[in-house]
Amino acid sequence: MTEAEKKLWWHLRQLPLATSHFRRQAAIGPYFADFASHKCRVVIEVDGGGHGQARQLATDRKRTAYLTSRGYRVLRFWNNEVLKEIEGVMTLIYEAVHQKEVPPTPDPSPPRAARAGGGEPRERCEEGKARGRGGKPEVAA
Repeated sequence: MTEAEKKLWWHLRQLPLATSHFRRQAAIGPYFADFASHKCRVVIEVDGGGHGQARQLATDRKRTAYLTSRGYRVLRFWNNEVLKEIEGVMTLIYEAVHQKEVPPTPDPSPPRAARAGGGEPRERCEEGKARGRGGKPEVAA
């Protein structure tokens, strides 16, 4: 882990488990997210300077598209943001975890589920319940 990842990990572990429970190096499909809360469908990536290069940007876009298609919201932070502005970083993470509006799912239920009474909305993450698959946009930080 980089120094920035260590610092963020320490802060993530201070969040109440009922609202988040982040894991580090979490496997999601073919990728390993720096940090992920499967319950809240939030992925956090901490990027160094190499992520500003064109080739790495393309790789990051592909990875983000995959994670978003699986219902995760991707938050990206630069190492220096985590090291120098941790309060602001944690505020953005807190807001993502406690997001009030649940966006539509990327793969809606088939029509027959609605006729059978299925497809009811689930509880939000901050209420400590499992969350449905909500497709969320990438947040550039």
